[in-house]
Amino acid sequence: MHRRSFLRTATVATLAGATTARAQEAYSFVLIHGAWHGAWCWQRVVPMLESRGHRVEAPTLAGVGERVGELSDAITLDTHIEEIVDLLSTRKLWNTVLVGHSYAGAVITGVADRVPQRLRRLVFLDAVVLESGQSLGLPAGRDPRRPAAIPPPPATNFGIPNPADLAWVQQNLTAHPARTFEPPLILQNPVGNGIRCIYVACNRPAMMDHALFRRMAQVNLGWQIRELATGHDAMVTAPGPLVDLLEKVAV
Repeated sequence: MHRRSFLRTATVATLAGATTARAQEAYSFVLIHGAWHGAWCWQRVVPMLESRGHRVEAPTLAGVGERVGELSDAITLDTHIEEIVDLLSTRKLWNTVLVGHSYAGAVITGVADRVPQRLRRLVFLDAVVLESGQSLGLPAGRDPRRPAAIPPPPATNFGIPNPADLAWVQQNLTAHPARTFEPPLILQNPVGNGIRCIYVACNRPAMMDHALFRRMAQVNLGWQIRELATGHDAMVTAPGPLVDLLEKVAV
């Protein structure tokens, strides 16, 4: 074969191989926000994942964030679990990396209990870890004038050092449906339901009340622990490192 033809053929083969490798590395990610947040909190993460060829869904849960107008006593933890189960079905999502931030650790646990066949990985992003029969319990400061709602805490609680980011988060926080915290999570299977689970601990600064969940994940459940040197709202404060980590644990 002529040298120029050989090089052209080799280049095409290399590019084809790279394209195939990229296609094999593409995953479906579903990103579930925590309490008082909404889909808005993922707006730095979604385009990064999509630019790398991944399919991404970042829904807003009922009664919070962009859907705070739907807030009512009828919304429970089961409501949020069923919403994500329905999302996976209606969007025809399979082999999905399901990411739950903070409160949404309880949501993705419930989803895995019901439709494990649609899931590839569970990523608990500085998230709560509940076993069957456990609940979050209502936080202090519930407004008796709005029994359906838990008012948001100050954004300073979420480990956000940049003043502009802090103001942006504070502006977007909304009340959260109170009954999502009250009833226990009821599972028919062990936590994770056989799916590989990864716990991502945000440790700069760490939220003290989440040390219990990390310990439970590591000691009781034997999950892999990964760390991010950022605050609780990693999707805001460290979107690049978070995206890199999500890709790594998806494999």
